Amino acid sequence: MSPPDPLAASRSPRLRIGVGAAVVLLIAGLGVAVLVTAFTASGNRPTVVPAPTHSGGVAASGDAMIFVHVLGEVSRPGLYELRDGARVIDVIAAAGGFTDAADRSQQNLARLVGDGEQLVVVAVGALPPPTAGNAGGLVNLNTADVATLETLPRIGPALAERIVAWREANGRFSSVEDLLAVSGIGERILDGLRDSVTV
Repeated sequence: MSPPDPLAASRSPRLRIGVGAAVVLLIAGLGVAVLVTAFTASGNRPTVVPAPTHSGGVAASGDAMIFVHVLGEVSRPGLYELRDGARVIDVIAAAGGFTDAADRSQQNLARLVGDGEQLVVVAVGALPPPTAGNAGGLVNLNTADVATLETLPRIGPALAERIVAWREANGRFSSVEDLLAVSGIGERILDGLRDSVTV
């Protein structure tokens, strides 16, 4: 009877370790697959994106939330929930960024967005939607861009830019009367705008 092979004895523990490692890898792989499936399944829900306060601080957990609907040339069009105080750049980032076809010059990335706003990113060469910034035929002071504001009576390029600059510096207009805080707008101009604007 031949003596036992010492190499055979040393191979057995290695084989057991190899099988154990394969089982661990298989279990880890299944866990990753479950996580990927869970994240993919939640992709149809509105995305919660915390918007920075733009003052160097972190937005508090009790901050109000807003919904913004993004359409057009972004990677993931849809409805997004962001913290109040979000800007267009935050909305575009939440939607995965611009597509290659997007006309980036049509968007003021620093503009504050409002609750219920619909943001349309057009392709290069396309015209912006005619109703952008309007609600029921009225120009919304919190969402209108300079070009839309210029369509208002007695509002030229300079005043339109001042309205946008005031909004970006002070936040949303809470009433039409807040226009009086904009340099160059007095009671007479405000009276001419009351039937054309909303907040």
